[in-house]
Amino acid sequence: MRASTTAAIATALAGSLLLSSCATYTGQTNAPDDPNRTRNAALIGAGIGVVAGLLSGGDATERRQRALVGAGVGGLAGGAIGAYQDRQEAELRRQMQGTGVDVVRQGDNITLNMPGGVTFAFDKAEVQPQFYPVLDNVASTLQQYNQTIIEVAGHTDSVGTDSYNQQLSQQRADAVANYLNSRGVMRDRMITVGAGETRPIASNDTEQGRAANRRVEITLVPVRS
Repeated sequence: MRASTTAAIATALAGSLLLSSCATYTGQTNAPDDPNRTRNAALIGAGIGVVAGLLSGGDATERRQRALVGAGVGGLAGGAIGAYQDRQEAELRRQMQGTGVDVVRQGDNITLNMPGGVTFAFDKAEVQPQFYPVLDNVASTLQQYNQTIIEVAGHTDSVGTDSYNQQLSQQRADAVANYLNSRGVMRDRMITVGAGETRPIASNDTEQGRAANRRVEITLVPVRS
């Protein structure tokens, strides 16, 4: 891979890592007089902003970049990247209205935050049939805008053991990726990651917070030339 391409990918990933300092938060907050507020804020700190970032790291993203270039998917450069993602974001926002799925834009990355309550039954890794139409619309848009790498990341609340939650989150990420692939999205574009309970976006001390943490995130990163 050319040095310019590698540098571009590194720059994009560095930007994603900075998201841990951003207050992109779609969960519940604690009351101002809650004595656990400070502790909960520290707990959530590592997760805030991850809803719009990558978990898989530079090596995995670079491998996907090479695979797509090898498959003949051209990269984007300069101002074309922002314009391309602007169009894709607008289409996703239109299609996700009323579905319970949040669309978050951070720089050139777009993330779909899919609550586990609408995507999966409790403690299950099979996509609920009523969510198929939403994923069908996502797949259609991803096929239309095919110059992106797709990271599918599963997350859980803190109920259960670390190992169980890690396994469940990976299974859920795989289930979403497999469904998108069955609807025509190229598998070489996708990376699946199970984050378990390690990236909360809300406090696990409340049911509302735990529900927010049970989620799947699809992050779309432009392929750069």
